[in-house]
Amino acid sequence: MASKEVKTKGKYQYLAGNIALFSVSNFVSKILVFLLVPLYTDVLTTYEYGIADMMQVTLLLLVPALTMNIGEAALRFGIENAEKRGSILRIGVTYVLRADAIVVGLCVAAFAVVPAEYRLYILLFALLFAANSLFEFLILYFQGCEAVPIVVIGSVCSTAVTVVSNIVFLLVIKIGLNGYIYSQILAYVLASVLMFSVAKSADIIKDVRMDEELRGQMLLYGMPLIAYSTGSWINNAADRYLVAYMCGVAVNGVYGVAYKIPAILMVFQRIFAQAWQMSATKSYKDDKSAEFFSRMYRTYNCFMIIGCAALIILVNPIATFLFRKEFYEAWIYVPPLLISVIFGALTGFLGSICLAHKDSRSMGIATSVGAVANIAGNLLLIPMLGAMGAAVATAVSYAIMWALAYAFVRKYVILDNNMLVDILAYLILVALSVAMIGRINGRYVISVVMLAVLILLYHNDVSVIVRKIAQQVKSRLHGNAKK
Repeated sequence: MASKEVKTKGKYQYLAGNIALFSVSNFVSKILVFLLVPLYTDVLTTYEYGIADMMQVTLLLLVPALTMNIGEAALRFGIENAEKRGSILRIGVTYVLRADAIVVGLCVAAFAVVPAEYRLYILLFALLFAANSLFEFLILYFQGCEAVPIVVIGSVCSTAVTVVSNIVFLLVIKIGLNGYIYSQILAYVLASVLMFSVAKSADIIKDVRMDEELRGQMLLYGMPLIAYSTGSWINNAADRYLVAYMCGVAVNGVYGVAYKIPAILMVFQRIFAQAWQMSATKSYKDDKSAEFFSRMYRTYNCFMIIGCAALIILVNPIATFLFRKEFYEAWIYVPPLLISVIFGALTGFLGSICLAHKDSRSMGIATSVGAVANIAGNLLLIPMLGAMGAAVATAVSYAIMWALAYAFVRKYVILDNNMLVDILAYLILVALSVAMIGRINGRYVISVVMLAVLILLYHNDVSVIVRKIAQQVKSRLHGNAKK
């Protein structure tokens, strides 16, 4: 019994330790980039930001698809095959370079047929893809090596370069959209070089040779994930393409900047998701995995719901600080996008359990159905509601994807959560969004009451979170007092 308790405690310590490290990289990275939003919305036009947003969402599709999700495979196999991490690096870099060659070839071919005003952006996209694909692979690879400090170093370096170069390119040299893109390319390249150099000096990279059997296993794992990553991309990005096509690039620029406020919630989601993916892979065979997964799911769900409610209430003040000029109207799209973040986060949590069991098919089905619902919803709602229709369609498609993922994960673990309470909480978030967007009289009083109801619904989980935070603070203070 004692050994099981130690083992369980070790799982929580492993998760907590990785959360702490990822918190450093994500808080530093996301908050600094978040603070650049007023600069972007002041210097760039809605049209320019619309083009930049289209390039970003295209990356989200092409990088995982063309690299055969080799980064996800590197993370999964790296944790279980410590002795083969050199071979995993060799395999991964090979597929990244192949993807780069494909994109460069396509961009060179497109250069001759696109209008002259877009040709420079075509070439810049090829460079952006090459830099981003390597950076994203190395981030996942070093997670698989359980070298989280290197991931933190890479993320912080990328952010620092982004901040400094944006200031130089946008405020000093004043080259607008081109400077925005140059900044991203430079950040990815320098961060990748730094991560590789640190890993090399720490002797993490060794025995780099091709292992054909391992390559086949990684492809067998990664290729079915293309449906999953493509479906995720459609849920994340198809709305941007359809808004640009049906409402114009400038409207897409406003809609795209609305995602910056949900990015606040996504900082916390990403911190947990990065650490959780590693924990799920290490813990899925344990006797008490169902208890561990259930407790984490309840805590995660509670935290995301209350965080979402708070951001919906504060959306106007945040938008006033972040968005300049015509970008301010983007705030009305934020509430449904925040709700979509919750369902996307929970889907990712459930997906990690399926992927830990090497079941990529189930998540491929869930995301594919969600993607079809997203496109159908966009085509139906955008003509009626404009960009708001896209935001609503995105939230609905993520809810569908979450429901399917929850059903599929029951093949491996029965989660101990109160579904009726969860559904009631989601409906309260919808009502809260309607109150804010509709500018209902007394909306702030109504919103605070709704937030209080949510806290009461999850009082047990909230008390656990508060108690854990208090314990951490007390431990830190006690440690400092001893020093």
